[in-house]
Amino acid sequence: MREAAEPRTGLAANSGGGGAEGAARRPVSVAIVARNESARIGACLDSVSWADEIIVLDSGSEDDTREICRARGAKVLGQSWEGYSAQKNLAAGEARHPWILSLDADEVVSAPLRERILEVLAADGPADGYRLPRKNIFFGKWLRHGDHWPDYQIRLFRKGRGRFNGKLVHESVEVDGVVADLTEPLEHYSYDNIEDFFARQLRYAALAAGELHSKGRSPGAGDFLFRPLWRFIKGYVLKSGWRDGQEGFIASAGYAYYVFMRTAFLWERRRGRETT
Repeated sequence: MREAAEPRTGLAANSGGGGAEGAARRPVSVAIVARNESARIGACLDSVSWADEIIVLDSGSEDDTREICRARGAKVLGQSWEGYSAQKNLAAGEARHPWILSLDADEVVSAPLRERILEVLAADGPADGYRLPRKNIFFGKWLRHGDHWPDYQIRLFRKGRGRFNGKLVHESVEVDGVVADLTEPLEHYSYDNIEDFFARQLRYAALAAGELHSKGRSPGAGDFLFRPLWRFIKGYVLKSGWRDGQEGFIASAGYAYYVFMRTAFLWERRRGRETT
């Protein structure tokens, strides 16, 4: 792994100032993976400017992502893409401090969440990992219903106690120890436009199909019809995604499309194996 910038000085664990930020606390490293995120990573970095160390693992950005990170004092590392879980584990593995906050480049730590994290650091726990509720912002609108809220994700954990589970897509952190929930939200600004949204569902579906194929899974007729339909009904009707208006409909339809294409890709892979 190649280092492309000097580590940031960071905010000292016993820095001055008022509030939780100024209280004595355990230091924290923020770990971010990125590629071509110049439009979004600045807001992410600004929201964690209080952290003691910020690590950005970049997988070959062709825009000015690295320059933006360096300008904000982040430690920028270069690493070719090895998959979501692998990249995030590599970034976390570079952390120097006893607590790690793992973020995506399109996520922002809200002010209430910052204060709550600082309280956790001041108390050094007591849990070993924390689930954060994630506000998914879709075309500028917070989706409050359907599959989109509270969308809990483990992102804050003790170094050596948390690790991403190795899944090719929809990866998550597994913690060796006690996990607790926070109520203050992490903000997620994920998709630029409709094309980006559906393109990513297609990419995620291909990755998920590859994972299922490696486990020997075969699709049935019900996987083509009933699973996508159920995903839409569950999110849009049963979980009241309809209350989020047109954005809620598009999001629910997109996730149903993901389920259908996951099955289609799996069918293609199984068919290819059977005909060779």
